[in-house]
Amino acid sequence: MKVFPEDIYLVQKLQNGDVDSFDLVYEKYAGRLYGFILKYVKSTYDTEELVQTVFLKVWENHKTLKKETSFKSYLFTIAYNEICNIFRKRNVFQKFIGEQLIENSQTSSETEDLIDYNSTLEQINSIIVKLPERQRTIFMKSRQECKTNKEIAKELGLTSGTVDNYISESLKFIRTNLQNKSFSAILLFSLFLS
Repeated sequence: MKVFPEDIYLVQKLQNGDVDSFDLVYEKYAGRLYGFILKYVKSTYDTEELVQTVFLKVWENHKTLKKETSFKSYLFTIAYNEICNIFRKRNVFQKFIGEQLIENSQTSSETEDLIDYNSTLEQINSIIVKLPERQRTIFMKSRQECKTNKEIAKELGLTSGTVDNYISESLKFIRTNLQNKSFSAILLFSLFLS
């Protein structure tokens, strides 16, 4: 892959711990990484986390960066490996869920209640409706429209921090008001709202 002269310069400065160069690298590549990661993980939350992880790893390894190799390729390789880690964790999680459902179906007479996702989803939706209008709008833009906090902030004329606060408060409100504490309710909450 092509090595860009401006990247060579930035990498040299990064090797010396130059924070301004790190900021420039972040500005240049964060958006591209975000788009790349989102295509695979399909979750704005996970995508934002992974972008931060990639740049954290860059900073942790700044002294050993190689200016003669493509910095862009280096970033996207880290991102790819992190995406693979996410998929491995999801597979382990799904296996655990499957085992729990089988175990519960064999030992409990309440299996139908346990797997009744529709009623739990209705309950979550009825809680979301009780959110204040602005909070609900922001929450739905994040969870249903899969918009990033930055996109929502720009659209509504808010700061990303404000949007993040609204979403956190919404999640707290839903978690507190979720009456059904069964395994299926907790599972659906984590999948639907993550």
